[in-house]
Amino acid sequence: MTKAKAWDAYAKQKPERRPVNAAGEATWFNWTQYADHGPGAEVLGVRPGSAVLELGCGKGGNLAHLATLGVNAVGVDVSLAQIKAAGARWSDTPMTLHRAEATHFLEETGAGFDSVFSVFGAVWFTDPAVLLPAIRRRLRPGGVLAFSQRPPIEGCYGCQASYINRSEDEDPLVVKRWDYEPDRWVELLTEHGFTAATAQVLAAPPGPRKVGTLLVRAHG
Repeated sequence: MTKAKAWDAYAKQKPERRPVNAAGEATWFNWTQYADHGPGAEVLGVRPGSAVLELGCGKGGNLAHLATLGVNAVGVDVSLAQIKAAGARWSDTPMTLHRAEATHFLEETGAGFDSVFSVFGAVWFTDPAVLLPAIRRRLRPGGVLAFSQRPPIEGCYGCQASYINRSEDEDPLVVKRWDYEPDRWVELLTEHGFTAATAQVLAAPPGPRKVGTLLVRAHG
């Protein structure tokens, strides 16, 4: 599977999560691409016993944090390398990991979830016309969908190409991503039956980098 191969390559490049964050905590939730920045797990509105699904869980840092809060944490990733890394890093943390493509998992599982989320994950890299209806079918009434990704480049909307570099002797691997402005995400979510949709760009922290983070939230 080309998509899995690309994300396996990405897994090898991505640095491991720090042992602790700036507050000295071993687990934490981070929606943005910047360390110790932005809101946390409160965006999901979950409590102990809630069932939460992460689409594109990567190496499992955000999911592990939810598990420490007493959440029934389930993660899905198409990359076997990512799943193995998550299982190794968080072997003592009670969470369930599946290697699967996001839409396939949603179509095949019979489980319902109080929240579904994605942090620079599968929601960014899956056609929303296919993924959003699949998520809504799995969300329990009043459940929350939340996801974050980079804001779109002005004028570059819809399906775009992302490149994952490999060695100097190998061509980059290409995956598709879907970029929309905040207002368009609200429209898409509403069109697919979600309610109370909001989308905002969180400003980058002070410093030379100015690219913010798009954070989107809606109810099923």
